[in-house]
Amino acid sequence: FIQMLRSAKKRDVLQLLRRAPEEMLPFVVEAAVAAQSVASLAALSDFLDFGKEPKSLLEKFLYAAAFSPRPSGELLHLVLDKLDGKQLAPEVWETGIVAVGSLVGKLCQQKLCGLQEVERGMETILGGLRDAKEESEMVIYLLALGNAVLPETIPTLLDYAEEGPATVTTVAISALRRFPSQHISDEVKGAMRRIFHEKRKSYEKTCRLAAAEMLLDNEPSPMDVINILLATKEMEAEMATFLLLKVQNSLRSDHHPARKILKDVMRDPRINNYNFFSKAGTSSSFSGPLTVTQDLLSTFGLDLLFLEGGFLRKSISDFSLLSHGQWLHAVQVTIEAQGMESMLGENVLEGEEEPELMAGMSAIFFDVQLRPIIFFQGYTDLMAKVLLSTEEPTSVVKGNFLLMDHHQVIPLQSGLQVTIKLQGGLGLDIAANMDVSIWEQELKTSINTRGSLTIDFQAELDAPFLQAMLRSQTEVEASIHFDTMLRFSGSPVLMCLQLREEQVPYR
Repeated sequence: FIQMLRSAKKRDVLQLLRRAPEEMLPFVVEAAVAAQSVASLAALSDFLDFGKEPKSLLEKFLYAAAFSPRPSGELLHLVLDKLDGKQLAPEVWETGIVAVGSLVGKLCQQKLCGLQEVERGMETILGGLRDAKEESEMVIYLLALGNAVLPETIPTLLDYAEEGPATVTTVAISALRRFPSQHISDEVKGAMRRIFHEKRKSYEKTCRLAAAEMLLDNEPSPMDVINILLATKEMEAEMATFLLLKVQNSLRSDHHPARKILKDVMRDPRINNYNFFSKAGTSSSFSGPLTVTQDLLSTFGLDLLFLEGGFLRKSISDFSLLSHGQWLHAVQVTIEAQGMESMLGENVLEGEEEPELMAGMSAIFFDVQLRPIIFFQGYTDLMAKVLLSTEEPTSVVKGNFLLMDHHQVIPLQSGLQVTIKLQGGLGLDIAANMDVSIWEQELKTSINTRGSLTIDFQAELDAPFLQAMLRSQTEVEASIHFDTMLRFSGSPVLMCLQLREEQVPYR
């Protein structure tokens, strides 16, 4: 369909968009974005009215742009034009800003940082961040900077990491964690030390843990490791348990960059002893390999951080791929609940701000951060959700995206030429649900991820006296369901985790 659209005229594409049945329209919009021809982008520009179209269609258009493997300046220009100066639904505006970050980052990877559209995109994000008054707005602009991964934005991210309120600090550190280790300078590490050891002010526990992980994951000095381990002596049980398990995990992991330094530190019996590592919290951190071949390592990781009263504060499930020194976050889903301490009658630690009651989730898919989803915000909203619970999962992202788009001509020694084309498309559906029962004192979360990947490879030799063609098509379907159930009516807290993977058809 994409190949057909690439050779179509603007009026034909526009006619297709206008005449497509309602259930087919999102598919046609996604294909027109993937085609990225001058005609298809001009047709989309005429067709999409951000004031009238349903939110779901506009989000599909913006995510299709964000996932585009090799976006053009024209695509970014179209997205910026559609977002500019209009009264948009909050969901559309948020998706649009994170999409701009992704497009800016991918254009810079193609050495197109000097384009006028890229400069306009960066000004949109940085100018919006400077003017943002609400925490929720700051979070979206910081997520966009995390998608862009531009080294010149590191000082800005550090400012927000050190000075911002808890939610902003955590998001800024998460954005910094997406940079390759060569950009994690002494200045960045210094800021992370100040946050973890609370040198300037008090920080919420998730901020301190994120700073510690940042230090441990980026070639830490032996002193950093020792200081982090010694600091666990003064921490509450759940935080200490989580950090110590993080360190033990890194030791077991052959590919972890800090493994050698950690092993050297662990030779000291004053640190590596039962008294130190026998913390009795419920929190856990685990990661291990799913697939190991010569070219690819895929891992599954699960982090669970609990409050002292047994309520789940944060869970992160992560599927990552490592190939030839390159890391890729295939799927990372974070579910967070904050402000539950007061509801359970717990005291907030002295010096800490009391966070607002809130539960939500955010996801990174193929290195693109999606907009966060809020399950409930505030006590009234929680009560409404509890009383009117529909058990209907919330859709995080659903659509079809072009992930690979490669065209190459290879001259052979014989003087002949081979043309190679490779395209890879992904159909994706991620949905999540969180169900809180105040009466039963239960919390259930479920994340359902379904995807299908199609790769089309074609090599063609075309000469006056000879024609040869090789073609292969690969299709994979996968479905992963991850459920957690917590019952915190008694002590210890009862917890059930279930990871279900359906049969994977591979053709």
